[in-house]
Amino acid sequence: MLEKLSTLRPTLPVTVVLDNARYQRCAWVQNCAEKLKMELLFLPPYSPNLNLIERLWKFVKKRCLYAKYYRDFSSFTTAIERCLQDTHTIHAKALNSLLRLNFQTLPKAQVVTA
Repeated sequence: MLEKLSTLRPTLPVTVVLDNARYQRCAWVQNCAEKLKMELLFLPPYSPNLNLIERLWKFVKKRCLYAKYYRDFSSFTTAIERCLQDTHTIHAKALNSLLRLNFQTLPKAQVVTA
């Protein structure tokens, strides 16, 4: 991913925001980022509110796990898949307020997702 990101804007400085997953802190990632002249910015530990995927997962768990019983694994996975498929339709309003990017902004920063 870092190599792909480096080709998108080769003349601009790149800062990649990461959570604290072990595989993102490994020596290979650190060396690759250094070689590509990228800055790695790690979110603080135990800060799920800063990580949008954690907020989405919390929403899905609330919809699909809390006080729910599934007869088999297939029913469980179907419920998860349906919830994720409905994010842009049925759940759009709830997720719009939950997944807002209302944090401190960095002037003249461009957000690129890979």
